Amino acid sequence: MSRKRKSTTQEPPVETPTTTVEPIAVSEGIDPNTVATEQSFAEQVGQRKGIPTPDPFGIAGDYLAGVRLFESKRDRQMAIKFGEGRPEDKPSPDVIDKLKEDGFRWNPTDRIWSKAIWPASAMTTRINAERLYQDICQTIRKEKGIDTSAEIPF
Repeated sequence: MSRKRKSTTQEPPVETPTTTVEPIAVSEGIDPNTVATEQSFAEQVGQRKGIPTPDPFGIAGDYLAGVRLFESKRDRQMAIKFGEGRPEDKPSPDVIDKLKEDGFRWNPTDRIWSKAIWPASAMTTRINAERLYQDICQTIRKEKGIDTSAEIPF
């Protein structure tokens, strides 16, 4: 086994220029210690906070018919509201029957018709609620004598 010997001759030291360059942070009056302690990009990404969405949020509204469709993620329910929630905004018995057939129940405190959203059937519940909303809007428009072609889709 051969070993390399250490060289006994010393190489002359290499001279480096003695000009010092100030870091940008120091020249701009920023403390370099605080710059070093800033969070990395990866750490900042984990702390990003999303923009909160309103709850309940409106999915659709037919203001001529006076009907609005909402979904509440917090309460896990779909809701249909008629007019401004006043007693005179009560829908016709035909509309109430459609709501009950689809599983909606009257909530007197919030003055809305609501249906629970279960995780196993969430998408089906949303789709059926939107279909029911469209059907109710057409029924109310016919009752009020409003042209159905004036409706603006979602």
